[in-house]
Amino acid sequence: MHDDGVMVDVDVAHTCQLSRTTLERARQLLVEVFEDDLGEHDWEHALGGMHALAWEGDELVGHGSVVQRRLLHAGRAWRTGYVEGVGIRADRRGLGHGGAIMAALEAVVHGAYELGALGASDAGAAFYASRSWQLWQGPTSALTPSGIVRTPEEDDCTFVLPVTVALDLTGDITCDWRDGDLW
Repeated sequence: MHDDGVMVDVDVAHTCQLSRTTLERARQLLVEVFEDDLGEHDWEHALGGMHALAWEGDELVGHGSVVQRRLLHAGRAWRTGYVEGVGIRADRRGLGHGGAIMAALEAVVHGAYELGALGASDAGAAFYASRSWQLWQGPTSALTPSGIVRTPEEDDCTFVLPVTVALDLTGDITCDWRDGDLW
C-alpha cells in the first residue's frame, strides 16, 4: 500500500495466460509511457515470455516483461532473460511500481536464466544500476542474417545481470537476430 492509501498488486503471468483485453491495456499503457514511440516490433519483442503487471485496483499502472534470447559471449551462447517493455504510468512514477515490477522480473531471470540483459534509456540507466544491473563496457554486436554486425549505438546502454555466469564486462557481446531494434 502507498502513502496515499492505494493498494498495488503485481501479477506475473506468461503471455498465453493474459487476456486480449489485458494485453491491449498493457500495449496502450506503453504507447502512453513512450509517447507514441512504441512500434509494432517493440511490442512484439515484449511478448512470448513472462509479464509483470502493476495494478491499483482495476487500473493497470505498470508493465514489464522478460523473454528468452541468446547472447554470445566468451565463446558461448548464453540463455538470457531479456527485459522488455518496462513502463510506469506518468502519474504513478516514484511510488515503487518500477521496483516492484523489476523485482518480479528479476525473480524470473534468477529462476530460469544464466543471465539477464536489457537495453536502458538514458532516463532508466541509473534505476537499473541501482538494482545491481551492470553496464556492459565492451563492444556490442548482433548476429544478423549477413553475419555479426557491430551495434555501437548500444554500447552505452546495454545492462546485464549475471546469474550463473562470470562475465567479462569489457569483452564482446552479441545478441541474436530479431526484426526491429536488435537490442
